[in-house]
Amino acid sequence: MARPTSMIDAQCDALFASRLRRSDAPTAEAIAEAIRWAVQQFGTQGCAAHMAQEFGDHPEEAAERMRWIRRLAAESSSYRLERVGQHQERALT
Repeated sequence: MARPTSMIDAQCDALFASRLRRSDAPTAEAIAEAIRWAVQQFGTQGCAAHMAQEFGDHPEEAAERMRWIRRLAAESSSYRLERVGQHQERALT
């Protein structure tokens, strides 16, 4: 399986695989924690595999979840995502 093309892609994959739900109304801190949790539980490639499986099994729901996750990533503080990215970079190498 190919690695994510950017850190933001890896973070979105991790958010997709996380337990975070729209109804949680997540804060930037909750988003960062969800990314950390998913990477620790599944690894970056495991997060990507989970996402791919969901797109195969439930494409419409997965597409809607990814749109929501992409909006979260865009709206979140780049400082918080940067901190998680530093941790995630170590996991990618």
